[in-house]
Amino acid sequence: MAESVRYQVEADIASAATLDARFYNDETAFHALGERVFARTWQWIGEAADVREPGSLSPRELRAGALVEPLLLSRDAGGKLRCLSNVCTHRGNILVGAPCRAKEIRCGYHSRRFDLAGRMTFMPEFQDAKNFPSASDNLPQVPFAEWLGHAFASIDPVAPLEAFVGDVAKYVGWMGVERFAFDAVHSRDYELDASWALYVENYLEGFHIPFVHHGLNEVVDYGSYSSTLFRYANLQRALAKGSEPAFDLPPGSPEHGQRVAAYYFFVFPNLMLNFYPWGLSLNLVQPRGLEATTIAFRSYVWDASKLGAGAGSELDRVEYEDEAVVRAVSRGVRSRFYRHGRYSPTRERGVHHFHRLLCEFLGNN
Repeated sequence: MAESVRYQVEADIASAATLDARFYNDETAFHALGERVFARTWQWIGEAADVREPGSLSPRELRAGALVEPLLLSRDAGGKLRCLSNVCTHRGNILVGAPCRAKEIRCGYHSRRFDLAGRMTFMPEFQDAKNFPSASDNLPQVPFAEWLGHAFASIDPVAPLEAFVGDVAKYVGWMGVERFAFDAVHSRDYELDASWALYVENYLEGFHIPFVHHGLNEVVDYGSYSSTLFRYANLQRALAKGSEPAFDLPPGSPEHGQRVAAYYFFVFPNLMLNFYPWGLSLNLVQPRGLEATTIAFRSYVWDASKLGAGAGSELDRVEYEDEAVVRAVSRGVRSRFYRHGRYSPTRERGVHHFHRLLCEFLGNN
């Protein structure tokens, strides 16, 4: 990161100024995020359903900002699931292009072969090579973990996956999330010409709901909207207005007896897990450039009879409203007259927490 710009956010939200506006247009900081933030946290790489059987191979890609890594989920004959590099150790060819079943991993370029644990087993025309094979000819294993049926990978995780998502299950584990059904009809990608960080900030506060989301404001009780901070995550909860749909929370739930309309979990740095009475809307925010962001919406249905009602309805409309305001902020933070704002201590705790984590990972706080 350029030494001329150091990003710091004060711990006391009551006196802190927001993240320096230069951050959103800082090319050096954007590239630093790849190694310092995205490589050291856990990235969602999809469901693990297609690698349930021994001999299953499924290519994935870990992509966030300047970080791009081709990965391969591989379950060997003994049933052990691994996450491997999907790059041949000979000349860098991509090994597997589509989900399949196989007894070995074979490179289509020069026929180098690996077993399903990633160990190189065969290479033609290398009989005269010295000190061959060595450990570097095997496929590197990538830190990997499963959580409620979903797969996560990290290059160099600062902490186990449990430290990032462990608190989520305390609130929604009773729902049987691993049994939710993927809904392709309501799953799509959105392209946004604005900073990924501005999009995340907007998500992390319900402050704007009465002013931006008039439809959503009709079904949730803004006055009782609250947030809880964890080490690498946070939770926003919205209670239902009147007779609007709400969870039927079991006795073991931390909020049994309350009419919760939605649980909005944010997992640092770029994952949103939105639970509604109908199921889960998972949103992955993928930076592509300083002003280029892809937001992947993936829907998983628990109770189809509750689709289209309450806080979890009209997600497209809410998304477009959010994108409009984020685009406006993206233009505004480039102004020579704007440098910092202030946080609402009651409504913007999540934004402050996000900014503090960014600075921590970038090595400034």
